[in-house]
Amino acid sequence: MAAVRGKFITFEGIEGVGKSTQVRRLAEWLREGKRHVLETREPGGAPTAEAIRTVLKESEAGTVPPESELLLIFAARAAHVQTLLRPALENGRWVVCDRFVDASYAYQGAGRGLGAARVAELAAWIVPDLMPDLTLVLDLPVGEALARMRGRGERDRFEQEADGFFRRVRDCYLARAAAEPERMRVIDASGEPAEVAARCRAAVREQWPAEFPA
Repeated sequence: MAAVRGKFITFEGIEGVGKSTQVRRLAEWLREGKRHVLETREPGGAPTAEAIRTVLKESEAGTVPPESELLLIFAARAAHVQTLLRPALENGRWVVCDRFVDASYAYQGAGRGLGAARVAELAAWIVPDLMPDLTLVLDLPVGEALARMRGRGERDRFEQEADGFFRRVRDCYLARAAAEPERMRVIDASGEPAEVAARCRAAVREQWPAEFPA
């Protein structure tokens, strides 16, 4: 008898909204409910993908052309999906991932100005049959999110981008969420981490009420 496919949850949002914290909190909550959980991230997760992440994050500003960035992101994604994500889902695990394909539409498609069509071409090749079951878009006004991010100290190549870049990214996320409300939920990321975590848990319960009876 074939195993039941696991659930695939992703977190999205611009820098400073608290994705890493909420990924960890949601994964911990699911584990407390006796679910087998894979907690991962993009770019990264698999060894090859982590090496590409280092190139993308630590290169000097202006040294990675947008086209190279998009191709590197999908190269990392191919390794991540084939070696980690797909096997975990096929084995019935819940996967909680910090970023996935929506990030490419937002960051490279909108932020870098490459357009949705280029991203869609690569997505159709690399992940033609794999999209999240639920995507939580953590949202804050750009100024508030960047103030949080810039208070953390040294910034990587993405975090050094101008405010206009992040406005384009945020607008893309919100537009995609409005177009796909059955999959994407916008989560107010203001307030304390515990408050945001409660909003994320409520969205998960709403998506799978049979899994989380009242």
